[in-house]
Amino acid sequence: MTELVHLDVAAGVATITLDSPGNRNALSAQLVTELFAALRCVDKDDSRVVVLRAEGRAFCAGADLSEAATIGMEEGTRQIVALQRALLTLGKPVVARVQGPARAGGVGLVAAADIAIAADSVSFALTEVRLALAPAAISLTLLPRLDPRAASYAMLTGEPFDAARAAEIGLITTAVPDDRLDTEVDRVVAALAAGAPQGLRETKRLLVRETVARIDAQGDDVAQLSARLFGSAEAREAMLAFLDRKK
Repeated sequence: MTELVHLDVAAGVATITLDSPGNRNALSAQLVTELFAALRCVDKDDSRVVVLRAEGRAFCAGADLSEAATIGMEEGTRQIVALQRALLTLGKPVVARVQGPARAGGVGLVAAADIAIAADSVSFALTEVRLALAPAAISLTLLPRLDPRAASYAMLTGEPFDAARAAEIGLITTAVPDDRLDTEVDRVVAALAAGAPQGLRETKRLLVRETVARIDAQGDDVAQLSARLFGSAEAREAMLAFLDRKK
């Protein structure tokens, strides 16, 4: 089985790379399992900063609809909730390097990162409503980040928005020209790495405390809601039609 998530640790920086370009780095069962494994390794190593990046044209397309439409998402939605919690509770800052489009659950990964830097050309979209779904699981990290009016518009319309707008509404930290993405990520990583491990860990804990409490209080409910929507006849029909158009 081809590895879909790679981990490299060098000079105090752990780089986790999503490498499933064939399905736009969708959150398949295999990719999520490997991402959890990478995070467990990072939690024990001597790195100070984590960079979450992706290969290919897309950052992450969200749930793997081919799996969702056939085998269901009962376990998958719980895993997406747990994945966001794992990113938040990791005792090291996580920097998302967003080089390509992020959709649905992929936007949730961006929201769960402590700092997110995107190229100007990147687009984001919460497309769930167009598939008879709701951004239930990822609302746990999105709603604390986003301007409420902007959240309503993005979630209800499903329209894409660019990186500048993403920064404006609080989804990402900053948008930079495409050719400066790596330079800016390196600059931010260096600034973070100057922090002492205890200082980074405890400051992050303060920053994410309310969001983690929200996940612990509401995670089961939103996972069940999301699974129910994925399993509905209306959503299955919409997902199959979407997949058919993509062939």
